[in-house]
Amino acid sequence: MKKDKTKKILIYFFLVLGALIMIFPFYWMVASSFKTNEEFFSARPVWIPGNWFNFDNFTRALTQSNLGRYFLNSLIVTFSSVVVTTVVTILGAFGFSRLRFPGRTVIFAVLVAFMMVPFEMLVITNYMTVSRIGLIDTLPVLVIPFTTSIFYTYILKGFFDTLPDSLYYSARIDGASNWKYLWRVMVPIAKPSLVTIILLNAIASWNSFLWTSLVINSDKNRTVPFGLFAFVSEAGSDQKLQLAAATLSVLPMIILFLFARRYIVNGVARGGLKG
Repeated sequence: MKKDKTKKILIYFFLVLGALIMIFPFYWMVASSFKTNEEFFSARPVWIPGNWFNFDNFTRALTQSNLGRYFLNSLIVTFSSVVVTTVVTILGAFGFSRLRFPGRTVIFAVLVAFMMVPFEMLVITNYMTVSRIGLIDTLPVLVIPFTTSIFYTYILKGFFDTLPDSLYYSARIDGASNWKYLWRVMVPIAKPSLVTIILLNAIASWNSFLWTSLVINSDKNRTVPFGLFAFVSEAGSDQKLQLAAATLSVLPMIILFLFARRYIVNGVARGGLKG
């Protein structure tokens, strides 16, 4: 009994230690954003700012850069990507889950296998494609290449597969078409998985950097991650402003993740594992 208690204490100790190690960089970034010059450059580290309502660094970061425009661009891109990707994912998952067509299993297996191909291997092909159709340095170029996701389709298909066939055949007997059955029955039931897909897609779209840095050239079309990267170079050695801008950039997604982490875990478990 004593041995089990000691084991449990050690487990919780290392879990808490790991959590502190991961949380500390975020805390230091946020805390440093509120520090004055004296606190920031003090010989002894100042762990807690003297005034948590000192927003001078945030004000200067917003006035010395175009962060407001970057936030607007990120909101437009994230919203567009979430809407388009969710609709395409729903249609694809329904097709592979309920429609019986030749080669369905093989095609889906091949698509799942493509999940192992890293995005970096597709960058050149995607860049050449969007360049030929004249989308370079526009906001649509940040959405169009990501309108489909095999991973999201896999999660939603796994959830659709758990629904009994009797429900589908009953709806068909009552005169419901495949389209009506999908939107009136399956989509409302699949809310946990859909919430997961929407949240994961929103986080991925907001944090996208590599593709944005390749296809966006002008300042007016930058999103938050790329704009933050440019601001770090433009702000020079003023690290307080850099940390304040970084805090403003990551804060929306941190808040979103904190409120939605339960849906992410439940959605992946119900959709991915049971499928």
